Amino acid sequence: MSVPKPAAQPLPQHLQHSGLPLRELATAAAPFVLIALLLLVVAYQWLQPNPPRQVVMATGGPQGAYHEFGKRYAEHLQRHGISVTLRPTQGAAENLALIRQPDSGVDIVFAQGGAEPDAPNTGRAEDERDTGLVSLGSVFYEPVWLFYREDAAQRLAKSPELTRLSQLVGGTLNIGAAGSGVPALLERLIAANAIAPDAIGLQRLPTTPAVVDLLEGRLDALALASAPEALMVQMLLKTPGIRLMDFAQSEAYSRRFHFMSPVVLPRGVIDLAADQPPTDVRLIAPTATLVARETLHPALVQLFVQAAQQVHGGSGWFQRKGDFPNAANTERPIAPEAQRYYRSGPPLLQRYLPFWLANLADRMWLALLAIIAVLIPLARVLPPLYEFRIRRRVFRWYAQLRAVEAARGKRPTADLLADLESIEQRVDGIRVPLSYADELYSLRSHIDLVRQRVS
Repeated sequence: MSVPKPAAQPLPQHLQHSGLPLRELATAAAPFVLIALLLLVVAYQWLQPNPPRQVVMATGGPQGAYHEFGKRYAEHLQRHGISVTLRPTQGAAENLALIRQPDSGVDIVFAQGGAEPDAPNTGRAEDERDTGLVSLGSVFYEPVWLFYREDAAQRLAKSPELTRLSQLVGGTLNIGAAGSGVPALLERLIAANAIAPDAIGLQRLPTTPAVVDLLEGRLDALALASAPEALMVQMLLKTPGIRLMDFAQSEAYSRRFHFMSPVVLPRGVIDLAADQPPTDVRLIAPTATLVARETLHPALVQLFVQAAQQVHGGSGWFQRKGDFPNAANTERPIAPEAQRYYRSGPPLLQRYLPFWLANLADRMWLALLAIIAVLIPLARVLPPLYEFRIRRRVFRWYAQLRAVEAARGKRPTADLLADLESIEQRVDGIRVPLSYADELYSLRSHIDLVRQRVS
């Protein structure tokens, strides 16, 4: 007796309105996503886009201009989450000695042109000691301030004013403590004037004791190399009986020493009301630079140059607005990231995004392009893989359907029909995109066909 054919089941509601099965799509895309994530992790580890949160900067004496500027740098970087530890030193020579020591922990320093007896770029190949060091640019002029007592000028030069170093012969001159950049600089200037080493009594006292000795008459003169913001410079400029030497040969010094520039202290710039100084004063000025390890993170280089723009970019006694920082008068090669800043300004993204996000995008975009170039060919396997997984939902039932058909005459008909009913119920639960619905309909037709043959 034939078994009545069951009524055709209506197409399930979830099939009528189904979109892409998200689980199958996620499963098919999982290898692709994992490869992308792996490449991103490798690129991140290789590029290290985020800078260290701690940096050590060697400055100078606690009352010097270097240390004061260092505080301003620290404030600027702190706004971006970078902590700057300031390490006081005797000056530029000690700074350079520290940054050349691999285990000193110092990452960046202030350096003064001509601060060492054997300064780099003095007519020979790059100094081997500076291998691994780069400059972030020139940041300000450091004039040589040679202060002297008026009574000493009368005694030594029979004149109330000194205009040449040779007029100090027979007197005493403090050139600063070891570790600062002034001793080496003054020794070179004295040698250039053909003054015998013992013709001037050279003292090597720290700044504060030297100023006390000058004021009390135990010293005839003292030399400083500092920005005008230094407290001692400001005080001595306004002290009665102390005068500032006018370097009448400033142009000649600048021709003899490449790191030296002639500058002028304009009349009245100290105090317009009191007309101080009463005349222009010619000075010579080495240039202060920022020197860093070559391994300093590029993002930190960018931040320090931006801080230099904020701290030194305005007008001052010896420069107009915008003169500093710059890439001129540096004794070491400019860091690539600093060159980029001087050429193009701050990165475009940093003008609109937080620093960490702009920096991440700026450092990673090339890597992202490379990753995309690698993933595009791999992406071509996604459609076939997705299609295979969707069609497999339908085709895997054909094996069971074939097994039922092959069992005709070997098993009771009722058991075979029960198996077909079970298969059909499970097929009703299959979800496929509408574009694959025809294959699902074919499977249901084939189930009916086998049912007819079994019956």
